[in-house]
Parts: sequence; structure tokens; C-alpha cells
Amino acid sequence: MDNINVTQPMLKKRKHKFVETVESIGIALLIALVIRAFLIEPFKIPSTSMVPTLLVGDHIFVNKFVYGLHIPLTKWSLWQGREPRRGEVIVFIYPGVPHDNYIKRVVGVPGDRIRVDGTQVFINGEEVVLQPLQLTPDPKNPNHLLSDSPMPYDYLHAYPDWQTFDFYTEKMGEANHVLQYSEQMWHPDYNGIVPPGHYFVMGDNRDWSRDSREWGFVPRENLRGRAMFIWLSLKSDPFGVRFDRFSRWIY
Repeated sequence: MDNINVTQPMLKKRKHKFVETVESIGIALLIALVIRAFLIEPFKIPSTSMVPTLLVGDHIFVNKFVYGLHIPLTKWSLWQGREPRRGEVIVFIYPGVPHDNYIKRVVGVPGDRIRVDGTQVFINGEEVVLQPLQLTPDPKNPNHLLSDSPMPYDYLHAYPDWQTFDFYTEKMGEANHVLQYSEQMWHPDYNGIVPPGHYFVMGDNRDWSRDSREWGFVPRENLRGRAMFIWLSLKSDPFGVRFDRFSRWIY
């Protein structure tokens, strides 16, 4: 009986499978890079400027397509998309610092006259109404804060020294969101008109936010996208995970 050499066909078959695997991984990585570059990108919240809406350690997804199609690592736009609206939470490049991303809420759009007088915000002469919230710990879960008045979320998350803040809901455009003021802070004032192609932004932690009241307006070309939802939330300790914040939409 003749000997049959099966080694070479087996090697070819294994090589073919290896090439297919590499091609599949390469295509998957390419798709992921395209999605990250043009459609959706993850960001991590590093500061308290957007508390109570966003906490330090929240990881969010940002819709990069809604405000236009941009060439990665540049401010060049292939398509403008729609304009940001009052009340939307946006991620943008901090003016003058190319690689520093900030996240704030849009308060003023081009042409708006913005006046900030203490805790009062006026847009084109009309006061933005604040509804006070009285928060109390949930008897069933002390990490949750319940409200006696309607708010966008069923509960807020407790964090250190939350008792020292005053909480409000604020209706701005289509957005109804929660913000806070410190009981012991001086509230900075502002008065000015938003120039064409720029936006006036503020943090929800109004007295602990460096924003347009301090450093001016956000140019249209600096926009990175609109904040969508939280996909991961980590506490400061190595094993702390806020599972109940997963999939929370950002209002």
C-alpha cells in the first residue's frame, strides 16, 4: 500500500484558518476604529463640575455624528450636522488647549444674551425657572437620594457632602435636568451676548465649575459630540462599581 502524505494539506488548511482569523480581527478592529473616529467615542468624567448629573468615575458614550462629521485629530468638518440646542450636554475641546476635553451643558446659542445673577440665569431677558428639590436618603438604599418633587431620574446617587448643596430642576429648551448650588459659595455673575459660531456653557455643579462665565465661549469647531449615556461607573476605591448607574441616559 502506498503511503499518503497528509502533512502538507493539513498545514495549508491551518494556514488558511489563521489567515481568515487575522482578517476577521483586522476587519473588526477597522470597524471599531471607524465607529470611534466618526460615530461614538467613550469618555471618562474626571471632575465634579457636572455633579449631580455625572459623577467622577462615570464612563460615558458620546455621539460624535450628531453635530457633524469631523476628520479625526483635526477641527476640519466634512459635514456640519445639526446645531447644539440649549440644555444639551456636550463634550468639546477646551479653547486654547488642543488635547483637553471638557464636558458642560449648553446654556446659550449664537445670538443669545446671557445674564447670570447669583443663582438666576436669564436668556434673552427671560428667567430660567428653577424648581427646588428636597432630597432625602432612600430608606431601602442609603446610596440613593429621593426627591419630594418630580425630576428626570427616579433617584440621584449620594456622594460625600451632598447635604451641603441646594438642588433644583432646571427646564432649558427640551431638557429638564438637575443642578446644584453650594450653600457656602459666592455665585459668580455674568452678562454678555453669545457671538456667531459659539456657545455659552455651564456645569451642573454651578459653584464648582470652570465654564463660560470664566473663560468665554466654545467655538463650533471645538465640538466633539453630545453625551448619550453612562456605560460604566467606578468609585475611587479599586473595587468600587456603581452598577445601578449603568445605561443611565444623560439629561
